Amino acid sequence: MRPAPRIDDEKLLLQQFYQTVARRGAAPYLTQPMGGGRLEEISFDRALDEARRMAAHLRSLDYPPGSQIAMISKNCAWFIITELAIWMAGHVSVALYPTLNAETVQFILEHSEAKLLFVGKLDTWAEMKPGVPDDLPLIRFPLSPDEDCPKWDDIIAKTDPIEGQPTRGGDEMAIIVYTSGSTGRPKGVCHSFAGLSLAAHGLADALTLRPDDRALSYLPLAHVMERWAYGCVPLVVGFHLFFAESLDTFVADLQRARPTLFISVPRLWLKFQLGVFKKMPRKKLERLLKFPIVRGIVKKKVLQNLGLDQVRFAASGSAPVPAELIQWYRDLGLQLLEGYGMSENMSYSHISTPDRARAGFVGHTYADVECRISPEGEIQVKSPANMMGYFKQPELTEATFTEDGWLKTGDRGEVSPDGLLKITGRVKELFKTSKGKYIAPAPIENILNNDGHVELSCVAGSGQPKPHAVVQLAEDLLPTLGQPGVKAAITTALEALVDTVNRKVEDYERIGFIVVAKDRWTIEDGFLTPTMKIRRPKLEDTYGPCQEDWYAQGAKVIWED
Repeated sequence: MRPAPRIDDEKLLLQQFYQTVARRGAAPYLTQPMGGGRLEEISFDRALDEARRMAAHLRSLDYPPGSQIAMISKNCAWFIITELAIWMAGHVSVALYPTLNAETVQFILEHSEAKLLFVGKLDTWAEMKPGVPDDLPLIRFPLSPDEDCPKWDDIIAKTDPIEGQPTRGGDEMAIIVYTSGSTGRPKGVCHSFAGLSLAAHGLADALTLRPDDRALSYLPLAHVMERWAYGCVPLVVGFHLFFAESLDTFVADLQRARPTLFISVPRLWLKFQLGVFKKMPRKKLERLLKFPIVRGIVKKKVLQNLGLDQVRFAASGSAPVPAELIQWYRDLGLQLLEGYGMSENMSYSHISTPDRARAGFVGHTYADVECRISPEGEIQVKSPANMMGYFKQPELTEATFTEDGWLKTGDRGEVSPDGLLKITGRVKELFKTSKGKYIAPAPIENILNNDGHVELSCVAGSGQPKPHAVVQLAEDLLPTLGQPGVKAAITTALEALVDTVNRKVEDYERIGFIVVAKDRWTIEDGFLTPTMKIRRPKLEDTYGPCQEDWYAQGAKVIWED
């Protein structure tokens, strides 16, 4: 494993949390929906007390120091408290996405050598459970599926809290994050307490986060971005964290939290926009925003309806977001900032700030991060939050770093004269046409995804004379497809989109046609990662056999049979 960065002991996360509890005590820390409109509010004092009690229970099990303890749950208060307990007990936390299939669950639990599994809120436990080894002990969170195993509340009620303020060294491993697996088996990314702590302080300082901030956690806490921003940073800052109950209650959850900080992914920012246009057509909204007298009222009303009117900082991450979409939100008065990072550096790489932001760029480096572009165009990063390495994969770890210690991101990019980074695609996603030209699909997909008819797209065409795109139609169009003339109208719109794309790209990048996919791409079917990025190999394997027929048709728009 690579050595951890240096940090003062008092700045490490556990020590910071003890200080935060001393300051914030009875203030609300975690607000958890319990169903039926009931909420459970957990103070900083209570969170620490329950973490101490669960830590005492974990110590009583006599696992070797530094053992891996796993969690599989949708976001909830007990995910946060359990991670604290695992750390206090001297162990390492391993979080699994709550949407995995049984095969991947089994792989992660066995590869990580997990000694125990906490089971929480889940929609598909019956499908996941076959992947859990029969001899692996379980503990149930509140709101978990019914299972014959010890319950959180029972353990907390009968266990005395651990004494003192247990701490961990900066060079100790804190978490193993298993990547979302967009290309093959997920890898176990190991992070130290020093790396986590420096990343938490860096984000808090960059955005001047405050104890009176509020946030809504709903993206998977198993993902580094959410874990960093809402798992680690509140330990330092002490702000109030709300949880979403379900997709059906999401708007109500937002309205309740009125977050001052809000993180989302491009697909959801697009869905919010489409929701606005459903209530007020785009042309009408644009027309109203041109009138100075009503402009402010309209902007405020739109953001209020979204539950985002109190937001100080909104962020998009995990995947590229079209520049036009970012600008649309900024024109509404929402400070939407883009950032950039990876599982391998705990998302601590680049950030946009209000004084240094430009649509189409992911921002500048944090103060203690360095970035360079290799001669091949690859983005390389030196961050204090760079991983210790991949769990049990030393050769892969070595291959992921340059000889002089820079993380090879696998992303292509360019840096503007004023230090802003632009992502131009993935190194390994480049494909060559039959004309010998290399195509980067991501920039083309960004243009496609910004169109209101398209929800997701995948650009391919290796070995073909020109690239093509397979797209998912926007969800709001699906119920209308059977109506007279709708399919023809969408076809005409997509034909125009082909022309729009081709005006914006180089000659050799022009797409020949768009294919409308018949089936929806889902996480469960393996087409999307848990953070809703496309799994390109899966899509290319699925649609590859159809390519020759598509190219032979010579149409601008093809509807998959």
